[in-house]
Amino acid sequence: QVQVVESGGGLVQPGGSLRLSCAASGTIFRVDAMGWYRQVPGSQRELVATVVFNGSTTYEDSVKGRFTISRGNAKKTVYLQMNSLRPEDTATYYCNVRALSPLGVRDHWGQGTQVTVSS
Repeated sequence: QVQVVESGGGLVQPGGSLRLSCAASGTIFRVDAMGWYRQVPGSQRELVATVVFNGSTTYEDSVKGRFTISRGNAKKTVYLQMNSLRPEDTATYYCNVRALSPLGVRDHWGQGTQVTVSS
């Protein structure tokens, strides 16, 4: 079984920074991609940033130039550095790990971490 745990959320003023962390554990044969999504109540979960096995990254347009996704050396960790935060970045942020485990290739989700941008 694969477990995904996020950390690093909190309350920050507009213009501030936060760094989210995500670690996957369990029986993982291969990590194909890791990413961050966010969701506000009443809305669909949306992609924020992803990094695939070869290191290629993608970003949602509104976070380009402000957020940076990176992988840890163990390749089972991923970070999201968020700078110049705006009130509209307020959401619950979820880590997604697409990995090969004994159950096959599946998406695994963390429990979410709250980010609130407010003065």
